[in-house]
Amino acid sequence: MLQQKQRKLSDWVDFLTTAEIPVLKQTARNLALLQRDEQHLNARSIAHVVKYDPLMTAKLLRHLQQHKHRSQEHDVMEVEQIIMMLGLETTLNKVSAKPLVEEILGHDHMNALVYVLKTAHRANIASSYAFDWAIRLHDLHFEEIRIAALLHDIAEILMWCFAPNEMLKIKNLQKLDKTIRSTTAQEKVFGFSLHQLQLELAVQWKLPELLIIVMDNHCSSLQRVRSVTLAVNLARHSANGWDDAALPDDYEEIAKLLHLQVWEIMAIVGANKQHKNKQTPSNIL
Repeated sequence: MLQQKQRKLSDWVDFLTTAEIPVLKQTARNLALLQRDEQHLNARSIAHVVKYDPLMTAKLLRHLQQHKHRSQEHDVMEVEQIIMMLGLETTLNKVSAKPLVEEILGHDHMNALVYVLKTAHRANIASSYAFDWAIRLHDLHFEEIRIAALLHDIAEILMWCFAPNEMLKIKNLQKLDKTIRSTTAQEKVFGFSLHQLQLELAVQWKLPELLIIVMDNHCSSLQRVRSVTLAVNLARHSANGWDDAALPDDYEEIAKLLHLQVWEIMAIVGANKQHKNKQTPSNIL
């Protein structure tokens, strides 16, 4: 991990470009089980494990981009396709499921580990929303859009892994002042925002164009970008509870995107069911 005096954005970009990206213990465990089951070990089964871990997905994608062949003319974002291009042996050995997030953080940073797991879970929910909406909009790049949503907050997850103390300071600033914007709190602690870090990493890692476009606020009017942004927003706000004050605006924007009514959107995302369950006697008891 970088020391406090090495907080500059460029230092973090350089560090995260060469550092081994950690993976979740559950991912490592599932991949180990697959390796012992040769009958079911193939690109699809490996992809099924990898694509639910934003850290492992980022690690795989970064490896591909850094070892890109000159003959590769088009960006590849589908996890299964990447594994097929690299080969099973290369994927398992060169993009290994280590180190573990749990080992890097250890017992001293259990609070940070909780935030890593929560953020990774939120990323998976966002990716499911984005995938569903892409299909509804007949976008043939639905898998790429799913990955874009999964990796939308990868800088945040990485900083929870490598700068847990600073990330906790940001959380404390937000608890002390409910009006402070996340970006402002991040700039106070790091000297830069996580969004800036994310954009710099995307460029340095030579990530596919779609990922860079999704991260660029100037492209917010594009349908794919809106799909990902709204999916991320909905996952973030609903994580606070289905009574979060920001959700009605989310429903309105998603309704516009999908050309549906707000009540239909609430039904699609399960908001109505959540509210109903909250009022049942079993929940009250």
